[in-house]
Amino acid sequence: MTVDHFPWLSAIILFPLIASCLIPILPYKDSKQVRWYALGVAIADFMLMIYVFSQHYDPTQSSFQLVEKYAWIPQFGLSWALSVDGISMPLVLLAGLVTTLSIFAAWQVDHKPRLFYFLMLLLYAAQIGVFVAQDMLLLFIMWELELVPVYLLVSIWGGQKRQYAAMKFLLYTAAASIFILVSALGMAFYGDNMTFDIAELGLKEYPLALELFLYAGLLITFGVKLAVFPLHTWLPDAHGEASAPVSMILAGVLLKMGGYGLIRLNLGLLEQAHVYFAPILVILGVVNIIYGGFSSFAQTNMKRRLAYSSISHMGFVLIGIASFTDLGISGAMLQMISHGLIAAALFFLAGVTYDRTHTLNLAEMGNIGKIMPKVFALFTIAAMASLALPGMSGFASELSIFVGVSSSDIYSTTFRTVTVFLAAIGLVLTPIYLLSMLRQLFYGTDAPLVCGLEDQNQTKRESQEAVCFGTSCVLPENAHYEDAYPREVFIAACFLLPIIAVGFYPKLATQSYDVTTVALNGQLRQSYTQVAEASANNIYAELVTAPRLPEAKIASSLGVRP
Repeated sequence: MTVDHFPWLSAIILFPLIASCLIPILPYKDSKQVRWYALGVAIADFMLMIYVFSQHYDPTQSSFQLVEKYAWIPQFGLSWALSVDGISMPLVLLAGLVTTLSIFAAWQVDHKPRLFYFLMLLLYAAQIGVFVAQDMLLLFIMWELELVPVYLLVSIWGGQKRQYAAMKFLLYTAAASIFILVSALGMAFYGDNMTFDIAELGLKEYPLALELFLYAGLLITFGVKLAVFPLHTWLPDAHGEASAPVSMILAGVLLKMGGYGLIRLNLGLLEQAHVYFAPILVILGVVNIIYGGFSSFAQTNMKRRLAYSSISHMGFVLIGIASFTDLGISGAMLQMISHGLIAAALFFLAGVTYDRTHTLNLAEMGNIGKIMPKVFALFTIAAMASLALPGMSGFASELSIFVGVSSSDIYSTTFRTVTVFLAAIGLVLTPIYLLSMLRQLFYGTDAPLVCGLEDQNQTKRESQEAVCFGTSCVLPENAHYEDAYPREVFIAACFLLPIIAVGFYPKLATQSYDVTTVALNGQLRQSYTQVAEASANNIYAELVTAPRLPEAKIASSLGVRP
């Protein structure tokens, strides 16, 4: 056992896990009791996170903190090993905020409410476990554990094709996650010291061939989760069929597990392999941006359009990760945080709109801007954040990535120019498909109206102006398109306020992880130096015509003597 403080991280994981197990034995009269119980547990756990990280976490340290290690199953070398650093801490807070608000957004669930909130709290614990696990076997267990509640939440409370979408999600993510186990075993048993501890695995030196094999496997695992082309096809189906609260978690947290895994394991443990795979990540990122943007514009289903938008935005994360610059990697982290907030807000508001209209088909919508002005205003702000409007967090993150990759001295000028030009296409496509969606939602439609007033009293029809929505119209007394309730305004505000705050002052977020990302990039550049020297300093020549850096320049950039 290794712990010199109260086991805060264990408490953060186990509290919602144990609380979820108590739901079946709670006194039950109606769904109101269990929903208040689940919300109370989520809020308490989130407040515990805030307390722990504000009082017991030092953002100026790049090392692992709040370390806990208990022998769990020593025969298998499995330990209950937890810790946080600058990479995991902000994502833990993101997961806590998004999941808490998702539970609050699920206020109208009346079909099997006990099971629903049990699964939500179980998912809460599992996703926190992924971000704080310091043992690779424990990480694999937590990764697999979060698949089960997501599968059930989609398959039971989803749309008409929910069974297909849930099974597709499960098959993709479960099959891909086997590479985490394979990589854990491969790294653990290499060398004389058998261990699954991530910090100790990072101290081992692996043969390049083994690193390349493990990196490729982990890239598939995390690429599926991050919805990297062509491993992305589960995401539009899952979002299209999942309920709004589940979509909030899918976009706000689960996608970020893929980015977190790439940074934690691929960059943190397999630095030499990353040198060879970095250009591939950049290319995949550009493909994601352009493919996701064009595909989003072609969607008529509102949630599928937002799903493809998420695919496009995750391309920027890949580019930032592969930039070999402090600013680029910092921008990738900020993009994950920013997109987690923005995407959760957009999917929540899509759910609010669906609750009124009972359709996700954009062709059947329109003319609700005057009827629901609060929803219109909130949706517009979230869309502006997604298209990287200055003053919003999306602008700060994407600008950091652009500047980071364009200033990288690892790639050739031609490669950087082409990358920035193609990625900029995403900046053009995003406002096109988002503003088009807003127009179809809240403004007039070109489709002919199908009047539903034939059975109304003629006097009524002449004395009252009809309320039109999409292709139908009714009398005002029969319209049910209520504006956002106070609860819904509060949830949206909890997302939009940090989006705006980080947009105006990005340091609110970046100060929590900058020390860690700078240290990580230093290790990556050191690895690049070693690989470049062993490969005649021209390792990317066949792929992207990368530059040959003078040894003195490389050494000076790392602060070491040539």
